[in-house]
Parts: sequence; C-alpha cells; structure tokens
Amino acid sequence: MSEVNRRRFLLGTAAAAAQAGVAAAMAHGQPQTGRGNEPGTQRKRPNIVIYHSDQFRWDFVGANGLNSSTHTPNLDTLAASGTNFSCAVTNQPVCAPSRSVTITGRYATETGVWRNGQVLRQDLPTLATELRKAGYTANYIGKWHMAPGTEAEGGGSGAVKHEHRGGFLDLWEAANALEHSSHPYEGTIWDRDENPITFKDEYRVDFITDRAEKFLRQKRETPFLLMISQLEPHQQNDLGRMVGPKGSAERFSDAVVPADLRGFPGDWHKQLPDYYSACESIDASVGRVRKVLEEEGLSENTIFVFMSDHGCHFMTRNQEYKRSTHNSSLRVPLLIEGPGFERARQIQEIVGIIHIAPTLLDAAGVEVPASMKGRSILPLLRDAKARSEWPNRELIQISESMTARAIRTKDWTYCIADPTGAADKPASTNYHEYQLYDQRNDPHELVNLAGRKEYRATADELGRQLKELMVQAGEAEPEIVPAKLYP
Repeated sequence: MSEVNRRRFLLGTAAAAAQAGVAAAMAHGQPQTGRGNEPGTQRKRPNIVIYHSDQFRWDFVGANGLNSSTHTPNLDTLAASGTNFSCAVTNQPVCAPSRSVTITGRYATETGVWRNGQVLRQDLPTLATELRKAGYTANYIGKWHMAPGTEAEGGGSGAVKHEHRGGFLDLWEAANALEHSSHPYEGTIWDRDENPITFKDEYRVDFITDRAEKFLRQKRETPFLLMISQLEPHQQNDLGRMVGPKGSAERFSDAVVPADLRGFPGDWHKQLPDYYSACESIDASVGRVRKVLEEEGLSENTIFVFMSDHGCHFMTRNQEYKRSTHNSSLRVPLLIEGPGFERARQIQEIVGIIHIAPTLLDAAGVEVPASMKGRSILPLLRDAKARSEWPNRELIQISESMTARAIRTKDWTYCIADPTGAADKPASTNYHEYQLYDQRNDPHELVNLAGRKEYRATADELGRQLKELMVQAGEAEPEIVPAKLYP
C-alpha cells in the first residue's frame, strides 16, 4: 500500500463513535469541559474561528496528496487532527458572492450579492446574527467585499458602516475590498468606529495575523466567532499578479505545474512561484493562529475552519482566474477541527459552502433559521446511513464571465449558459448546454463531452436535476437547449 493510500485508509477508518458523542452533546447545548482563559472553565458552546483564504486551490493543501511542491505543514496537521472535506465546492466561484453564501447559507441570487460590487441584504439571518443571539460575540478581521460601492471603485474599498457588516458587530477591523485599500507591504483597514489602522513594511498576511493574535490573547467570558479573511493568494488587482513574501518565489521556480493547467495557455508559468509562496505564507499564518489558541487555553473548545471562496485556473479557462465551472475554480479546501470534528477523518461527499453556516450553528447547539437553504453536514461524520443518503450534488451559479448554471456531482459536471453571452444579469430563463465533464475518467477536465450523442441520456438526466436545484434556489425553471456540436 502506498503512503498516500495508507493515509487515506487511516483517515477513512477514524473512530466515528467518539465524534458522535461530542457532536450530539454540542447539538443539544450540553456543557463541555473546555480550556478557556482560566483553568477549569466550563463552556456550553465552542468558540468558532473561520480562517478564510482568497483564491486558494484545494490541491495546494499537501494533505490532499496531489502536489509534491506544496509546503503546508500546518494545514496538513489540521487535516490529520480534524475533518478534511476533500470534495468541497463553492456555490459561486467569485469573491463577494461566495462570501455571501458562506455566512448566510443562501444562494448568491438570494443574498443580494450575485456578482461583485453589490450589497448584502440586511434582512437575512447570518452566522454572525444567530450566534450573537445565542450569547456569542461576532468579530471580523480582513477583507469583506459586501458593502456599498461600485466595482470600478473596488466595491467601496474602505470603511464599512455598521448596518452593512452582516451581524459582525463586535470587533471589526476590515476593509471592504482589501485588494484596493492595500498592497502586499502597506495599506489600511478600518476599525468598528471607522478609524483607519495602517501597516507598512510588513507582509499583508502577517499584519492580518497580528490583528487576529491580538484579539485571541484578550481575556473574555463569553464564546466568540472570529472570521479571519485574508486576501492572499489572490492577485494584487492594480499589479495584475500574485505577490508572495519578498524573496520567497525563487524557491518555487521549478515547482510542479498542476495537470489541469499544463495543456492550456494562461499566465500560470509567470504566476505559480508567487502563488506557491503566498499559499505557504497562509499556511504559516494558520500555524500562528492555532499556536495562540493553544497557548491561551482555547484550542480544546474552539472549532477551527480553514476554507477558501474559490480556486484559481490562471487564465486557462477564461480571461481571468475563476468564474468557471472547472475544478480549478470550484473545488476549495475545507478543513474543520474542534468539538464535533475531532479525529482524523476524510469526507469524500460533495459538500457546498452553502452548508457551512448551518453546520457551525448546529455544532454550537444554535437553532438553524428555516430561511437557510444549506443543511448541517454533521450527520456525515456520525453514521454511514447519513453518508449513503447525502445528495452528492451542488448547484453552481456563475456570473460576470457569463450567466450560467451548473450541477456538480461525484461523477459529472454539467453546465448550461445563456447563449447571448450576457454577463450582467443574475439569471436567465433560456440556456444552452455548454460543458459536460466526466469526473471519473477526466478529473482534469480536458475533454468537453457536451453534445456527444453517446452522452445524451446522461446530459438529459443532469439537466433534469439541475432544473430541480434551480427551482429550489428560488429561480424560474429554465428552458435548456441541447448542444448540437457533435450530431
């Protein structure tokens, strides 16, 4: 048995019984013995830290075993001690819409943020609003991207008014669009009173980590939600490129080129060294945050989540870095460790980020609002029956590059697109088949099977399921015109 297969075997056979006991207790709000800032502290509910990286490919986590050049020891440790959702996908592969889905448990067409430069609806329950009702503080550091302002001006790059913070009303140290208010070694974020906090001559990842460490070292009596929202490894917009820490990119000059990139034109040959080094800096930051949690006696009663909003295809699939239905855009890292998620375990079901808010509320013993379309994924950790009944399909909404919809299952990606090429509307009622990829035999999505007659029955069934998901998301049932490319 190879080392990779041995590790996967160990992950897949972790003791579910121990997890079930903790998860069940959390779901019923029973007290848990955790280590708070004082010895012997009893906490009914766990703290929650969401570490959100921007544009971080799922296969750049070493624990996923696909990239020998990836150096992510801290993320690998997190995956080994917690739960690795190795087939997680974003439901909208672009920055602001994806964030809106994560905190609301709703689709981007329902949140008010179906593309960048739009404003999160103020009437929707969020992870922050519901946890605050249960006695949590809700705290945010970094990039927000869901406040008023046009996309041309960075979506309103600066300070964010209280009413547009999605319920994060306690510590607030953020910029609406961090890529417009800062550069890799200088810039500004704003506090809850809209006072500027500036940094200079320090790498942006480290600065954001400093702010998180300052918060975590404070003494407190109540549980907290903290979202750390980094920009890296996302490109610096006005420079048009990724920027790793000074001098670090040289170490990756001969790094592995992922197989889904090699056969396509794009800018990966210029960007990969800095992208690798920026990912490495995120990993080091995760290590710092988790070390502080341990030193402050918080680790045993804190759920720690590492995730991203979307991946990166380096201009191989369209004219920029995401906004496509390919794995390089859709698949995201999702690692969760803490109460309810202990023990090494790999979950291979298809899980959308729309399920994150309901899952964390469930894990904290807080009622999930009926308005949330996502569902708790905790049952996947508890028993085989739940895993066998999991739908294993996710609706993907695409905007800005085109108006499109897709369904991602374990075996297939099926995409339909508005034939006019419109990219400035939230939805359409008329779509044409555009892409069909066989995930079993073509995981790098090199061959588009849309229109091939031998796959007609498969496309028809996926189209039926996609319509069903679209209606569940509140969209009108569309017409889908079959592809005619291969008669």
